[in-house]
Amino acid sequence: MGLIKALVVDDEAPARSELRYLLEEAGGVEVIGEASNAQEAFQLIRAIPYDVVFLDIDMPGMSGMQLAEALGQAEHPPAVIFVTAHSEHAVKAFEVAATDYLVKPVELKRLQAAIARLRPTEEAPVRVERVPVEKAGRKLLIQVQDIYYVMAKDDYSYIFTASERFLSTMSLAQLESRLESQGFFRVHRRFLVNLAQVGEVVPMYGGTMLLTLKDTAATQVPASRRRVPALKKALGL
Repeated sequence: MGLIKALVVDDEAPARSELRYLLEEAGGVEVIGEASNAQEAFQLIRAIPYDVVFLDIDMPGMSGMQLAEALGQAEHPPAVIFVTAHSEHAVKAFEVAATDYLVKPVELKRLQAAIARLRPTEEAPVRVERVPVEKAGRKLLIQVQDIYYVMAKDDYSYIFTASERFLSTMSLAQLESRLESQGFFRVHRRFLVNLAQVGEVVPMYGGTMLLTLKDTAATQVPASRRRVPALKKALGL
């Protein structure tokens, strides 16, 4: 199973933005739509086959609960994960077959557990040994262990080895999904790093961190403040 296609529904823009950020941190989910009310969400769901809807309950007009009930009548409804500031609707949420019920403010670990429930329990991670890339009009396959880091470039990515740069038509999120089980870590919204190729870490002002890689250029890659705690854990620091 690849990235889970998600729709975020909340009448408050800051809440949608925060959930988008948390989903990016959690990994494995691609937010391909947003809606500010249930009616708008219903129209989007009719047009695009989402895997999951992250749904607020208290919204003007049709409530999130009413939308979930309506979706339950569809032939192939998306999974529903409620994200709400109120805990009193939990029983009703599971009556409409919600996959999970998250109470704001949402913790990253709790969100990751909810995402895990969307995947079949028998699914095993697929080990990717090579990644397709392009250079000078040629399509090449490079070994995963030869990749030092990946940098986002619009909807594509640049993949860097010890001394070369290649273009990948996959997004950074797609590459993260494929490589995270092999020691790659999303250290910044624009960078995915092979932790085995990190030679030095330097704490920076404001809680950020600078990573120096083992490539020939001793490339330095920034780690954002909000990713540093998990990065330290991954590096055993």
